[in-house]
Order: sequence, then structure tokens, then C-alpha cells
Amino acid sequence: MADNTLWVAALTAGTAVLASWVTSRGNANAARLQAEAATESQRLARQREARRAAYAAVIDKAVAIGELYWKIPEAARTADPDGRRTELLRLREQIRDVYASLLRCVQVVVLEGPDDVAEAAAALDKATPSTARLMRAMADGDTAAEEQLTEETRAYWPAMTEFIERASKAVRAM
Repeated sequence: MADNTLWVAALTAGTAVLASWVTSRGNANAARLQAEAATESQRLARQREARRAAYAAVIDKAVAIGELYWKIPEAARTADPDGRRTELLRLREQIRDVYASLLRCVQVVVLEGPDDVAEAAAALDKATPSTARLMRAMADGDTAAEEQLTEETRAYWPAMTEFIERASKAVRAM
């Protein structure tokens, strides 16, 4: 009987050791998977916030440029030629400064992606009129430049709308 007790005790101990090893291995795998899931969740949250901030910056600068575009016809109608020139050149400088910021923001969106939003940001940049040259010509009295600028700004609004729609879809999809 002592022999059987020894074998039963050894078998029970071996089973307990094996069960303990299997359990600890399972717990280690579960902990690893949980850590990986948490890391991925944090990475996606950071990516979403980075993209949202980049998209918001582009929209902010695009709207600021649009507001300046709306002021151009009023400045062009200024009766005093010197006042007209001064106002057009002032607006030109403001647009140039905001455009420089917009360009930096577009480059961040191109970096952050995704591709369809990056394409829309690049299209918005391309749809931005050649304002500096045209406003300089307007300030110098070129009436054709005003018509050309008006025509070029018409492409800007749909490009801005397209960017906003794509950015919105991309943020919701994350």
C-alpha cells in the first residue's frame, strides 16, 4: 500500500506542477495580449488626435484665407487710388502669411495621411490662387488681374469643401 500511495502522491504532485505551469503560461500569454491591445489602442488614439489636429489646422488656415479673399473685392472698389493700392498690398501680405501657415499644415496632413485626405489637402493647396502676383497687378491697376483672381478663387471653395468631407470621414473611420 505504501507503494501505491507514493505513486499517487508523485502523480498528484506532477499533475499539480504541470497544471501550475500551464496556468502561468496562459496567464503570461493573456497579459502579453492585453498589453499589446492596450499599446495598440493608445497608438490609435494618438494617431487619431494627431490627424484631427492636423486636419483642424488646415481647415482653420483655409477658412482664414477665404475670409481674406472675401475682402479683396471691397478693397478693389476703394475710390482713392493710393488707398486702394495700400489696402490691396496689405491684404496681399496677410494672405501670403496665412498661406505660408496653410502650406505647413498641408504638409503635416500629407505626412499623417491617409492618402485620400492627403490628396485632398494637396488639391486644396493647388486650388489656392496665385494671389501674390495677381494682387500686385491689381494694385498697379490691372483690371484683368481682378477678373482672373475672381475666377481662380472659384476653384478654392470646392477644394476646401472636399478636404473637409474627406477629413471628417477619416476621423470617423478611426
